[in-house]
Amino acid sequence: MYYIGYDLGSSSVKVAIVNAQTGEKLVALNEPENEMEIIAVHTDWAEQDPNKWWAYTCKATQRAIKEANIDASKIVGIGISYQMHGLVVVDKQGEPLRDSIIWCDSRAVDIGNKAFTEIGEEKCADKLLNSPGNFTASKLKWVRDNEPEVYAQIYKYMLPGDFIAYKLTGQIHTTKNGLSEGILWDFENDTLASFLLEHYGIDEALTPDIVENFTNQSTVNKKGALETGLPIGATVNYRAGDQPNNALSLNVFNHGEVAATGGTSGVIYAVTNALKSKESSRINNFAHVNYTKEKPVLGKLMCINGSGIQYRWLKDNMAAKSYEEMNIKAGEVPVGSEGLCVIPFGNGAERILNNKNIGTHYCNINFNKHNDAHMYRAALEGIAFSFVYGMDILKNDNAIVNVIRAGNDNLFRSEIFSNTVATLIGYEIEIYNTTGAVGAARAAGLTDGDFKKFGDNITNNDHVMTYKPLGNKEPYVQAYEKWKAELELILKNK
Repeated sequence: MYYIGYDLGSSSVKVAIVNAQTGEKLVALNEPENEMEIIAVHTDWAEQDPNKWWAYTCKATQRAIKEANIDASKIVGIGISYQMHGLVVVDKQGEPLRDSIIWCDSRAVDIGNKAFTEIGEEKCADKLLNSPGNFTASKLKWVRDNEPEVYAQIYKYMLPGDFIAYKLTGQIHTTKNGLSEGILWDFENDTLASFLLEHYGIDEALTPDIVENFTNQSTVNKKGALETGLPIGATVNYRAGDQPNNALSLNVFNHGEVAATGGTSGVIYAVTNALKSKESSRINNFAHVNYTKEKPVLGKLMCINGSGIQYRWLKDNMAAKSYEEMNIKAGEVPVGSEGLCVIPFGNGAERILNNKNIGTHYCNINFNKHNDAHMYRAALEGIAFSFVYGMDILKNDNAIVNVIRAGNDNLFRSEIFSNTVATLIGYEIEIYNTTGAVGAARAAGLTDGDFKKFGDNITNNDHVMTYKPLGNKEPYVQAYEKWKAELELILKNK
């Protein structure tokens, strides 16, 4: 038997098939091979056609079945991961009424900020654990205000993953964790955030029925089977946004466990059982994949925009041949980069800096001492320091850090980066070779509720190595304190 997993991103649809018994990956691929188009009619807008997501899902599924060389009738379970915070609206026939307003679209920022003030910051913190912000609820309010003819035809709104599940099964559902990703969940009452919808003037009947995760949510129908090659009756058992799903893929379920990614942007996702937040404008709090009323587990998400893109910018503009070459050169420079300091926030406004856009700064360059190797090391250290800075904010917001688990990609391949983070926080960083699509596929088998077995399979199949805190911590502490002093000086003048 096999499970299939989907990871719907804004660049491609990724698909993986795993052995249902062992969790072993049989195939993983993506469609299209080039990135999907993002439609930007205005500068701050970002939209995609949901039907193109479905077309790529179908093509990728057919390819995966063929390349895995399996009997498709033995695919019994489906898991879905998807780009968070997007909005899909459909009519009674289930047809999209407009392109999806996706996660990186910022047209609803002012709507969310206004609601935060009018509803009250304390009430939002208590009930939503977040500011309404630029999330799905606020995007739906934008449609109501700016496209009344579209709003009048809406039968249901959905998250992107809900749409893929609907196309597979013909049934429209959502989940608690999905609603929380859209800032549509009232944690205080463990129900739909009706008070926010009422404030926005949105009919709560537009909300899909809620299904639990790790259960038979719906089954593939004849149309879904015909278009994908999946068998009729295969069950959709799981769905979650990409960051909660990344945590699941890394066996992060419990209080004190943290998932991290270091791609173009960096993400720290800390799991906690504390249902409160005093940093609701800098940290997002979502119902984690294993959230239940009886065991309310949250994921505290912190995004750092200026992360891997900083290191990539150096590679592209310093004539470096590869990241490996940069890492080797950086390794020849001592901790602290001999005084050179990089503040790596050149990728737009930073939520952890209270939405200030301070840019990237190279501080204390000495033309007689520093060269490209110093630039590389200082960048890696600066990005690592921003992760540690973010974790300090998380810890101040009731999060505990006992272990960090990360994928074997991007920045975490760098010993300098990973050693710097591990040494400063004083905890191990476990590195795993896995993907969101593989995690989603494996999650299709979690209907038995055996999270320990699930985690053991990840350890057995995917664990690559562990970075341990280094014995001599002092040089790292001194470098971090100098970095923070430079950052605070810049923030003071902004």
